[in-house]
Amino acid sequence: MPTLDADLIVTAPAPAPKRSRARVADHRILGQPGFVLHSYPYKETSLIVDMFTRDFGRIGLVAKGAKRPHSKLRGALQTFQPLSTSWSGKSELRTLIDAEWVGGMLPLEKTALLCGFYLNELLVKLLARDDPHPVLFDQYVSTLNQLAHNEPAQTVLRKFERALLKETGVAADLTRCTSTRGPVEAGADYVVDPERGPRVARVSDTWPVVSGKTLIDMENDDYLDPATQMQSKQLMRFLLAHQLGGAPLNTRQILIDLLQL
Repeated sequence: MPTLDADLIVTAPAPAPKRSRARVADHRILGQPGFVLHSYPYKETSLIVDMFTRDFGRIGLVAKGAKRPHSKLRGALQTFQPLSTSWSGKSELRTLIDAEWVGGMLPLEKTALLCGFYLNELLVKLLARDDPHPVLFDQYVSTLNQLAHNEPAQTVLRKFERALLKETGVAADLTRCTSTRGPVEAGADYVVDPERGPRVARVSDTWPVVSGKTLIDMENDDYLDPATQMQSKQLMRFLLAHQLGGAPLNTRQILIDLLQL
């Protein structure tokens, strides 16, 4: 994979104590944990990289010279591999200074790889740039590890989708009914308003109807019940579609076609 020229690499000064392995000085960030979400060619020898970082969220980086065949870090800018990244600048597109592979994670293969691309597409389309989400970053790392260890993809994806929507302010609490102002009851039926949260279902509703038990299970990350699995899948498709404003998710359609996820 493309990497950077050696002459672009700088020696990092000692990190400041306030941010984990990161220092802000002269608009320069050093040693920030991150993952490549997506990259595409820029000019003849460079790349624009969409990076998900722990302390700075999703950012855009110009990797100058990254496409040159003898670039020292050519293999560093790979998806689903933990990186230590450094960059400079304060505009919407910063300049990537360095990217080093950290290691410690198994590669994604087969179905897990496709699921990983689905996660990345969600992050690119739903996260605003320069909006930190450290909790979601940790969830992303955990999700990649679970997929790499062949944990059930349907459960793993639902947990990540739920975490993503909570971080972006959608249906933050699935156990509180907005129409009764009381707790969700396991035996009742509900719909989830993307802007407000669960309310008691009506006969006229066209939104997905789910049981209170499903909502409670989702809040507890418990997807063992087959009914919860089915209803949570329908609900998450609905909520994600609302957030996307009708824009399609290419990788999800492939997953639906192949695996009914």
